[in-house]
Amino acid sequence: MKVVLKNLTKIFPSRNKKDHSEVVAVNNFDFEIPDGKLIGLLGPSGCGKSTTLYMISGLQKPTSGQIFFGDDDVTELSAEKRGIGLVFQNYALYPHMTVKQNIMFPLQNLRGNDKLSKEEILSRTEEAARLVQLDGLLERKPSELSGGQQQRVAIARALVKMPRVLLLDEPLSNLDARLRLQTREEIRRIQRETKITTVFVTHDQEEAMSISDEIVVMKLGVVQQIGAPQDVYDDPTNLFVAKFLGTPPINVFKGRIQGGKVMIGEAAVFDAPGIEDKDVFIGIRPEGFTLEENGPLELNVSGVDVMGRDISVISTHPESLNANVRSIISADQKNEIGSDTVRFSIKPHKIFVFDGETEERIYLQGDQG
Repeated sequence: MKVVLKNLTKIFPSRNKKDHSEVVAVNNFDFEIPDGKLIGLLGPSGCGKSTTLYMISGLQKPTSGQIFFGDDDVTELSAEKRGIGLVFQNYALYPHMTVKQNIMFPLQNLRGNDKLSKEEILSRTEEAARLVQLDGLLERKPSELSGGQQQRVAIARALVKMPRVLLLDEPLSNLDARLRLQTREEIRRIQRETKITTVFVTHDQEEAMSISDEIVVMKLGVVQQIGAPQDVYDDPTNLFVAKFLGTPPINVFKGRIQGGKVMIGEAAVFDAPGIEDKDVFIGIRPEGFTLEENGPLELNVSGVDVMGRDISVISTHPESLNANVRSIISADQKNEIGSDTVRFSIKPHKIFVFDGETEERIYLQGDQG
């Protein structure tokens, strides 16, 4: 089911008695979610991602704009009539019911032409349980399950209705690190098996990048960038996107364009032909450093983290906006690192320059933009 959002906007009245200015939670969101794809809405708290999800679900009404499921305008349609499956971060399971009873509950409430026979309800319940690999746990109560298993019950309960669109709101937030990894892999597998159009809300960029076909990066209700996860990582459109994606985070320096060169302090680290002189921010991915004896960028070494195959050189620089600069290089080069300083050249596809005022990307010669 293709989902189309047209000029979607949500404005909330101010709760501040002294300041009556309105809060724009989502601002003019235009996007088409392709049929059968998993889309990640990504951004920090307060960016509008959950509000967008709730408008798609019908739990919140847009201030303006339209929502289409396929060719159907569902903007005014109530949540129960949209054919959506919704999973929250708190599993909202009925503690007195078994896994089977929790999953089949939505089907037992169907009325009229939608009403199913007991055999159909049981068949669909067992199929949903099989999809989330809970078929051996149907008689257990939620309290007898792990957090990851409880979340899979919630997903099965959403899937059993055979929704047109599956909506997941921070579904992994309450799980520990290992269960998060395991459950996100499960979500991806289930989505690929069912081919249900899915919208996944998260503030965790690693989570979104690992399972999404496309990600939508949001900030203060405004879409910053849309694209395949790797494409957005490799080609950020502004400083916010560059800083939000990546672990370890991108290293950001204050710098300038001067005489066709990208300058960090007095070091010319890269060529910038044809670009006027101006103050800029310079982002360098941790994997973008090449250890070089006469490299242009000199950093003050403060430590080395050994990570097995790679090492992370921890250093400082007066123009760095990060407390520490992290440079990931091969562990084979450990003995080449000086005790006080280290010099690097920069890989062309791992350096990004942003306007010092607007923070928008300045594309250098050879950049994709």
